[in-house]
Amino acid sequence: MKYLTLAAGLCAATVAGAETPILNVYTYDSFTSDWGPGPAIEAAFEDICSCDLQFSAVGDGAALIARLNLEGDHSEADVVLGIDTNLADQALADQFFVPHTLENPALTLPIEWDNATYVPYDWGYFAFVYDTTKTDTIPANFRDLAASDLKVVIQDPRTSTPGLGLMMWIKAAYGDEAPAIWTDLSDNIVTVTKGWSESYGMFLEGEADMALSYTTSPAYHLIVEEDASKSAAAFDEGHYMQIEVAAVTKSADQPELAQQFLEFMISDAAQTILPTTNWMYPAATPAAGLPEGFETLTVPEKSLLIPAEDAGSIREAALAEWLDALSQ
Repeated sequence: MKYLTLAAGLCAATVAGAETPILNVYTYDSFTSDWGPGPAIEAAFEDICSCDLQFSAVGDGAALIARLNLEGDHSEADVVLGIDTNLADQALADQFFVPHTLENPALTLPIEWDNATYVPYDWGYFAFVYDTTKTDTIPANFRDLAASDLKVVIQDPRTSTPGLGLMMWIKAAYGDEAPAIWTDLSDNIVTVTKGWSESYGMFLEGEADMALSYTTSPAYHLIVEEDASKSAAAFDEGHYMQIEVAAVTKSADQPELAQQFLEFMISDAAQTILPTTNWMYPAATPAAGLPEGFETLTVPEKSLLIPAEDAGSIREAALAEWLDALSQ
C-alpha cells in the first residue's frame, strides 16, 4: 500500500510538472477577431512552442498602456503586442518591459531599426480610404479635404493608435499650423469613434465619404471580397507611418516563451500571415514576397514619422491642440 501511495504521488507530481505552460499576450481587439491574425498566429505558434497561447483583447492599441498602468507589476501579460512608435516612449518611461534577446533580426522596414526593447512585426501608412464609385473629387492634401464637402470619420487619439497617428500626421506635416488645419477640418468630421472598427464600419455603411485607415486597407476588399472599388487618397504633404511593436513585460511568468514568441513574430511563419489578416506590410518580407494585390496599393511619395524619442512631448502638445479645435 505504501508503494502504491508513493507511486501515485510520483505520477501526480509528474503530471503536475508536465502542465502546458500558458503564454498570455495582450493585444488589441481586431488582432484577436475571427478575421484578424490572432487565430492563425495562435495555431502556428502552438505548433512549435508546446504551450497554450492565449490572447487578451484590450480595446485598441492605445488602451494597452492604460491597462498596464492599472495592473502595474501584477499584470498577467507576458507579452504586449500592438503598441506603436507614438506610444513606445511612454511605455519605456513607465518601465513596463525588459529588453528582447533577438540578435540582428532581418527586418525590411523602410527605416533603420535599432531598439533593445521593442520588436516590430508590421507597419503601414495612415490614409483616408474612399469608395471610387461614390466619390469623384479626391483631395490631394488636408487643406483640400478641409475645403471640400466630404464627410469623414476618424478615431480618438486618446484611445486609438490610428487616431493618434492622424494627430501626429497633421503635426508632422504642418507644425505650428496644425491647430488651424484641425479647425478647418472640424466641419468635415462626422464623428470621432473610440476605435478603428467602429469608424471603418460607419464608412462601409455609407455614413461617411472617407474613413481614416491605411493605404493597405483596400487590399482586404480586393483580395477577400474581389472588390476593387476602395482606394486610399494620396496626400502630397506625405503620409505618416505606423510601426507596430511587441515587447516582453517585466512581470512575465513565462519570460523564455515570451522571447520565443517575439522571435516567431518576425519569422516567415508569422510574417506570411499578417499581410492578409492584419492588412499591413510585414516587418520582415517573407521569402515568397507580398501577396498578389498589394502591388495595386497607393505608395506615398513622402514618408512622415516623428522619432519615438520625440513623440512624447509632441504628442501632449498636439493633443491639446486637437481638443481645443474640435471643442469649438
